[in-house]
Amino acid sequence: DNWAFLYAQRLALKQELPLHVCFCLVPKFLDATIRHYGFMLRGLQEVAKECAELNISFHLLLGYAKDVLPAFVAEHGVGGLVTDFCPLRLPRQWVEDVKERLPEDVPFAQVDAHNIVPCWVASPKQEYTAWTIRGKIHAQLPEFLTEFPPVICHPYPPSCPAEPIAWEACYSSLQVDRTVKEVEWATPGTAAGMAVLQSFIAERLKYFGSQRNDPNKVALSNLSPWLHFGQVSTQRAILEVQKHRAKYKESVDTFVEEAVVRRELAENFCYYNENYDSVQGAYSWAQTTLKLHAKDKRPFLYTLEELEWGTTHDPLWNAAQLQMVREGKMHGFLRMYWAKKILEWTHSPEEALRFAIYLNDRYELDGRDPNGYVGNADTLSPHPAGCLWSICGIHDHGWTERAVFGKIRYMNYAGCKRKFNVSQFEQRYPPSD
Repeated sequence: DNWAFLYAQRLALKQELPLHVCFCLVPKFLDATIRHYGFMLRGLQEVAKECAELNISFHLLLGYAKDVLPAFVAEHGVGGLVTDFCPLRLPRQWVEDVKERLPEDVPFAQVDAHNIVPCWVASPKQEYTAWTIRGKIHAQLPEFLTEFPPVICHPYPPSCPAEPIAWEACYSSLQVDRTVKEVEWATPGTAAGMAVLQSFIAERLKYFGSQRNDPNKVALSNLSPWLHFGQVSTQRAILEVQKHRAKYKESVDTFVEEAVVRRELAENFCYYNENYDSVQGAYSWAQTTLKLHAKDKRPFLYTLEELEWGTTHDPLWNAAQLQMVREGKMHGFLRMYWAKKILEWTHSPEEALRFAIYLNDRYELDGRDPNGYVGNADTLSPHPAGCLWSICGIHDHGWTERAVFGKIRYMNYAGCKRKFNVSQFEQRYPPSD
């Protein structure tokens, strides 16, 4: 279910050439830990196995793409290169670096395979809110939200077989933090991800529309780790969920809104705004109001370490943080509350954003993602709860002015108590000894 892969195979078939799949494994990436790399590598083992069954060579190249890919292209006499798309600056830089080093006669194409409507097709500019992008996306869904053609067993074998991959050696070569352990509830790979999708449809979809904002209810899809790592296609998830619209209209429509409109709004922001992870990326009204209240007295001040270990005065905040640390996934509704409290309890909006992004990217399985920066951080969760939405009012509007927050939307403990049983959630994640 990958349009870049399908396009590459179509090119290879047309030219009657073998097809190679390369993954460039970088030794470190942003704040990713062994939790993220372990999930990714085990998913790639499944890809390698599937490629072998399809008569397609899979290569795991160790190092940055600019250092290993052009050499691979030259060595194998590769006739063309196809890559996927990510709007974040580092992956975009990787693409530019490879482009510069490729032989001039090797065409290089980029396919936006993880959005349904390709990012640059959905809109040619940064959109202000979901309201301004929704119509543009829905108008193009009939063209883009279609069934995938099948990948076929490739009829042109490579002249030399792919080198066997020493997966354990790759694992130990990584220069990443190994103290953030892998999680047990999420099994990596497409087969496991598709099983989660099927269980969502069978057991949780009927509650998604009405109960997704309650952290005590089991109503979310929980698909974000597999979607983030490309192990399950968002398009596949939508196609499967939509089959049940007659039965669960509200839930299906809400799911499409979250997984298509809100998700692609986050991609749009990161693609067209180079300051997608800083206060400079915020709208002028938000920058003004945050600046105006930057010197306001904070009710509490916490260090990054105190936040990381969930040792604040607020038991709900601590429980949410500990859920993320232990399970690699905080409930989407709580991500809003969590990030807004960091704004309230740190020295400045800049520090708050830095802490929130660091913690999100270090512990969330779906961290380092446009949705974590600005969108509905759970990918398929209640509201847009990314760090910039929560702290800098991105895709939101001004609210009643108050201390510290200015006109940024405010949330508090009492408000959460009105929405769900807070003490029930707190008891699920007691403080560590």
